[in-house]
This record gives sequence, structure tokens and C-alpha cells, in this order.
Amino acid sequence: MEKMPYQPHLEFTPTLLALQPPTVARDWRTGLPGLTGSLVSLRELRAGDAPALFSALSSEQVTKFISPPPATVDGFGRFINWAIGQRQSGQYVCFAVVPHGSDTAIGIFQVRSLETAFGSAEWGFALAAEFWGTGIFVDGAKLVVDFAFQVLGVHRLEARAALKNGRGNSALRKLGAVQEGVLHRSFLRNGEYLDQALWTILQDAWMQARTVRDLRYIH
Repeated sequence: MEKMPYQPHLEFTPTLLALQPPTVARDWRTGLPGLTGSLVSLRELRAGDAPALFSALSSEQVTKFISPPPATVDGFGRFINWAIGQRQSGQYVCFAVVPHGSDTAIGIFQVRSLETAFGSAEWGFALAAEFWGTGIFVDGAKLVVDFAFQVLGVHRLEARAALKNGRGNSALRKLGAVQEGVLHRSFLRNGEYLDQALWTILQDAWMQARTVRDLRYIH
């Protein structure tokens, strides 16, 4: 998801809910559940994450192939408020990525509905550069994809990555995504229109592969 769905001019008025710890509930619209992997935990964004996210996601390495993130700590605070509001309306979810043994957010995973009730959706991610190649992406991504298919009810999950973004495309391929095509000159970044690869994961294919992985683990 290189085009961030968040736009500062579409912000809603912050409420006290954004300043409180997230509520864990059956209905994700009232609060995202915590998800735990072998390397990371994923949780709802908190107001206090703004400084850490600004530090983690503002480097040139991270922003090279994505829409510019908020330019200030306050901007990330407004993004967090916006993300919570979008989750409450049932349109979007955004998880903070937190390594085990820490409470500091080092990135985000986000899923945006492309049609009514999340029938199909687009997902994206951004991680601090120092955590690239550590296995954290794959660990967190599996949690998010499982959540999309099993909780949100997604049947088709899409991702877009600039063709020049070799690391991003490789990560999606490693996860099992299938490249369906190329979207020519579809992403404007730093005054240049870039080609993007369109990657998809289908719910039935993911669950079948997950079953095979589980059986291998049992044996």
C-alpha cells in the first residue's frame, strides 16, 4: 500500500478515545485485538506511539517507495487519531509492530477495505530500516493476513509495490503473494510516475497453504 489512505485534510476531530488504551473485544470495530507471533506483537496504535513512529518511518530508506508519511510527531498523532476513527467506521485497520521484549512501535501494518464489508482489501506495511532482514516482516505479515481472512472476512487481499522496490517485491513473493500484473505509471513519487506490481493473496489459497504448514509442523 504505497499510497497511504491517510490524508491530513481528511482528519476527523480528535476524541478522548484516541488517548486511551485500546479495548480488546470480539468486534474489531470497538478495538483491535492483540496478535502475537514468534518475534513481534501487533496491537492498536496509541497516542504515545507518535514519537517512535516518526523516528522509525521518516528515514529516506523507508520513505523511498511509499507516500510521504506525516512530517512531524504531531502529524503522526493526527494520523493515529484518524486511523482509530477509520477503524470505528469499519473501513480500515492499522496495527503497531512491537518486537518482543519492547513496548516501542517500530512500524505499522494496515488493511483498507476496497469494497463493502472488506470483501476485497488492500494492505501495506512500513518498518524501521534497522529491522529489515530480521524476519520481523514475515512474522508480522502472517498475523495480519490471517486476521484479514479470518476476522475481517476478506477473500482477496491486494498489495502494490513499485517495480524499483526490489526488497518490497521480494518480501511479498516470499510470503506467497502472486504477481497478477504491472500497473504502468500508477504511482507518483518525487515528481516521477513509477510502475507498480500488483500482488494478490486469495483467502482459499492462503488457508490451504496454512494447513500444509501446520501439518508439516505436527509431523
